[in-house]
Amino acid sequence: MSKYTHFSPRASLAALGSAFRHLWRTVEEHVHICQKEVRYSPISKLLMATLNILVGGQGLVEINTRLRADHGLLRAFGCPDCAEQSGVSRTLDACTEAEVKAMREAQEELLHRYGQCVRHHARSGTPLLLDLDLTGLLAGRQGEGVSKGYFSGQPGARGRQLARVLASDYDELVLEKLYPGHRQLPHVLEELVQGTEAVLGLTDETRRQTIWRVDAGAGSDAQINWLLERGYLLLTKVTSTTRAKRLARSVGTWYRDPKEPRRELGWPEAPHAYARATQQLVIRHRRGEQYRYRVLVWNLDEATLAHLAHQPLRHTYDSWQRLCLAAYAYDRRGGGIETSHRNSKQGLGLMKRNKRRFCAQEMLVLLAGLIYNFLTWVRPLLIRVDAHYAHYGPRRLIRDLLQIPGQLDFGSCYQLQRISLARDHPFVEDLLRAFGYLSFADAPPPILRKI
Repeated sequence: MSKYTHFSPRASLAALGSAFRHLWRTVEEHVHICQKEVRYSPISKLLMATLNILVGGQGLVEINTRLRADHGLLRAFGCPDCAEQSGVSRTLDACTEAEVKAMREAQEELLHRYGQCVRHHARSGTPLLLDLDLTGLLAGRQGEGVSKGYFSGQPGARGRQLARVLASDYDELVLEKLYPGHRQLPHVLEELVQGTEAVLGLTDETRRQTIWRVDAGAGSDAQINWLLERGYLLLTKVTSTTRAKRLARSVGTWYRDPKEPRRELGWPEAPHAYARATQQLVIRHRRGEQYRYRVLVWNLDEATLAHLAHQPLRHTYDSWQRLCLAAYAYDRRGGGIETSHRNSKQGLGLMKRNKRRFCAQEMLVLLAGLIYNFLTWVRPLLIRVDAHYAHYGPRRLIRDLLQIPGQLDFGSCYQLQRISLARDHPFVEDLLRAFGYLSFADAPPPILRKI
């Protein structure tokens, strides 16, 4: 018989409490913040900042309204109480480069323990696809590392740049780093690639089975040659628009893209010579009476391009089919790294939490990345119930599935025994079936039911 009962507007999220606590122990082993402890330990306040993201909080101030009053949810995640948002903010401000590095090491350990991308080369015969890009995070001009730079659709804006490496086939974040606002992809490419090699343990052999798909920001001759000489597979756009126009003049036949009527594709007669053999195509896109030209460069075979483009593999391809195959493989980048940026900004509130100190902001970014991967590892439970949940990103998971109200029943020592969810919620049946697959290493799973 239960000893304590709490109503929670996010009772469905409480079902993940034990699994998340198990994951959080790795963070506790690595991260040690030098701050005086009065009532709450620094690592517990870091947990509260993380839970605020998981419950859908945009700013840290929402800790006071979303978390502090939800005692049942806090207990489910191992927190007897919740600190005030100003105390959590001071803990983040106390973070230094050492704590940020420790947090990154904890995430690397968790990726090796629960992630799929680190096991790809041992299990799959296809290359591992890695997407790399930067996205701008707008911020006030008084923040550390805040400067003018390129922010899409925001000329003259100030902020910082978030670099991200995504294993797109698994939707797992491999590496994240925060940079000042003026830094762009050409300045950080080699650092990010080498950091990814360290995280995934890439060797000479596995590099030959790893694809980098990047945009034109990493399409200079020096960067393309550097990746090719390291043995990587590559799919990228060329930076130089002058070269794109010159190669376009050498195209003999233009083929209209059946999916994009304003786009035409062609083979250049004299492609540029790189450090290793590549294939190249020219894309022209009509804008009014003028054309915009781009060049794609790759060293992938047709089977790999078909896999990236999500197209059935043919026995033979004619000229225009091979052009379309490469273009569609690059287009899928929008459903990979660009979608992950949007999911993090909209679903995890990356644009809403700005700290003046650079290390505090980077710690917030890493906490959001931890939630991103955690939800990625939870999503297969839902896919087992219905395949359409494969399209659910962090925003829809948090908003639609982890916000079901209900009652939490606890036993002695606040052991969660039973979760009773509102029966009229449209997702409750799927959630009960999906979370029935949850297993816990340290405690029996709670009973889930409808009321």
